[in-house]
Amino acid sequence: MAFAVTGADRRFLRLASIPMGLLALSTIYPIVFTFSNALKSSREFIRQGYGLPQSPTLEKFAAAWSTTQLGSYFINSIVVTVIGVALVLFVASLAGYAFGQLQFPFRRPLFILLLTGLMIPVQVIMVPLFRTVLDLGMLNSRIGLGIVYGAFFSPFGVYLMASYYRSIPKELSEAARVDGASPWQIYLRLMLPLGRPALVTLGIIATLNCWNDVLISLLVLQENRTLMVGIAALRGEYGADIPLIAASVVIGAAPVIAIFLVFQRKILGGILIGSVKG
Repeated sequence: MAFAVTGADRRFLRLASIPMGLLALSTIYPIVFTFSNALKSSREFIRQGYGLPQSPTLEKFAAAWSTTQLGSYFINSIVVTVIGVALVLFVASLAGYAFGQLQFPFRRPLFILLLTGLMIPVQVIMVPLFRTVLDLGMLNSRIGLGIVYGAFFSPFGVYLMASYYRSIPKELSEAARVDGASPWQIYLRLMLPLGRPALVTLGIIATLNCWNDVLISLLVLQENRTLMVGIAALRGEYGADIPLIAASVVIGAAPVIAIFLVFQRKILGGILIGSVKG
């Protein structure tokens, strides 16, 4: 069904585009400002802090990578992100299949109880979390931080995967069960391949969450640092060298921006998947 666009509608769209354009500029300007200052030397930044670089240089990127241990922080972030995302995908795919396709006692109360993990902010449980990490010997451990990430981001992953698996007709699993397949075989050979689009979306979202986290990382890794914590600490150590801090921010944000630009359709698709009702 086609809808006609009147002249009044066009005028309204033109007027609405003005505040939307200003809002877009307000979000783009900090990115341009940071990248512009990252290409300046300290002397040029002092002379012209808000203009475009007259003599672009990559010296601050090299200094940020070598003198501030940014390379070590980068490796730490990769390790904990890989561990955390792998745990989220493993737990969410299995639990999502169980909640979305299987019938067992107390399924709905357990699902609601699991979703309470989405309602509790990390600031509320920082003290018991730190005590648990300390008792388990995971303090200052990259593997320990990855496990904590897996625990924190799994509730959302289970919700996403359960919503996706509910949208798959149960006749498929029932037909496989009639053919003699066990629940485990149905999961491996049928549900896991069908759930691949949702798993890719969940992996992207979990990667962004793990990579950008500061609070949990600061709590668990106190002797070592992840990339975002290291960049946040530069303000106190190199507060006078703004181009160095800007270069560090660009290095830290580059993987996240690249992931979002490449997989933005899948990220938006994941939001729609989460809105599916069984």
